[in-house]
Amino acid sequence: MGYVQNTKDMLIKARKEGYAVPAFNIHNLETIQTVVEAASDVKSPVILAATPGTMNYAGRGYIQAMVEVAAKQHDIPIALHLDHHETYESIVESLELGTKSVMIDGSHYPFEENIALTKKVVEKAHSYGATVEAELGKLVGQEDDLIVEAKDAAYTDPDTVVEFVERTGVDSLAVAIGTGHGLYETEPSLDFDRLEKIKNLTSIPIVLHGASGISREDIQKCISLGCTKVNISTELKIPFSQGLREHLITHPNETDPRKYMAPAKAKMRDTVIDKIKICMSNGKA
Repeated sequence: MGYVQNTKDMLIKARKEGYAVPAFNIHNLETIQTVVEAASDVKSPVILAATPGTMNYAGRGYIQAMVEVAAKQHDIPIALHLDHHETYESIVESLELGTKSVMIDGSHYPFEENIALTKKVVEKAHSYGATVEAELGKLVGQEDDLIVEAKDAAYTDPDTVVEFVERTGVDSLAVAIGTGHGLYETEPSLDFDRLEKIKNLTSIPIVLHGASGISREDIQKCISLGCTKVNISTELKIPFSQGLREHLITHPNETDPRKYMAPAKAKMRDTVIDKIKICMSNGKA
């Protein structure tokens, strides 16, 4: 069957054909199984995204091994992607284990420091055959232990994109256009004009972070304006925890994780399928 790959070809294909590859945050065996099995059933390429918090919880070796097994069992493009890693050292750990897609998030640094850190990661990752995503601008909200307050959020400046991409050699770019991590208290106002400018300035794939809670229409408009990777995290955690909670409340004596995890996975699966269809990646594997 397949193998764990980098994201270069899958994102270039998505940009060419007008869809996005969904990047689902996973945390353990059950979430990996749910995402991959759902993607396989609807023939979608898929990116499994693991934050530093997930790696600390489950262990880099365990996550790497589980995704490799999943890739061998399913004939769809599958990438394991490091999401919002902030240090060179943590990325090297996963590169040495065989991870082929990484994100270095230097968006909280000044422009020159972001470039220097990203360039260092790019040079190392490319020597392993891995692809690199970087971020320009900050997103409001929380992703694991990374918290960005609204007053500190910075939209991506289109005028800096070309220089950043050329000097770093990065493979894809996460941009800040008004999205945020977590769920939104009010309907977000996305800066589509800014996104269109960025799309016209660079040919590399653009990444939409903070897609949980964004409407189908807005996600698909972002895809039409160059977003080829869409990150989804919070909207997966909610149905998984609901399914688990409901089962344990209605079956208070249940002690077997093989039984109480099943409804959690089933509820999460429905969301995975829905997000794949929003990204229009079904049938694209």
